[in-house]
Amino acid sequence: MNIRPKYKTKQREILLSYLQAASGGHITASDVCEYFRKQGASIGQATVYRQLESLVDEGLVNKYIIDSNSPACFEYVGKDAHEEGEVCFHCKCEKCGKLIHLHCDELEAIKDHLSGEHHFQLDPLRTVFYGICEECRKALSSGDAPAGSSDQN
Repeated sequence: MNIRPKYKTKQREILLSYLQAASGGHITASDVCEYFRKQGASIGQATVYRQLESLVDEGLVNKYIIDSNSPACFEYVGKDAHEEGEVCFHCKCEKCGKLIHLHCDELEAIKDHLSGEHHFQLDPLRTVFYGICEECRKALSSGDAPAGSSDQN
């Protein structure tokens, strides 16, 4: 991969600052556009997508495409993320759509087992476990609708 040095534009710096502040969370391009709008910064949606993809190419941001029904989301990981070799799986709530990072030694052991015993290399960045998050489970057990849920299953 050929990584070119990037120009430090004001928009890029604002975007990086926003992503760094939300570090550990998942942000969609729509979230970024809304943030810029609230800040009074004029930046087009195409520019947001281009900047996010550029940050992905540089390794500063991870991009997650969970399924065809959800928008891609992005996570700021910083310049040292790939050097640290941290493995991260994901859980997606089927009720509210929340995406949860899952750093788990037991799952890493499964990844290693699949590689060593079955000669299958699992991609943790693209591995998603589907189920119901704690908040939605509590809401279901109490009879309340979970926050942010429009699904009536």
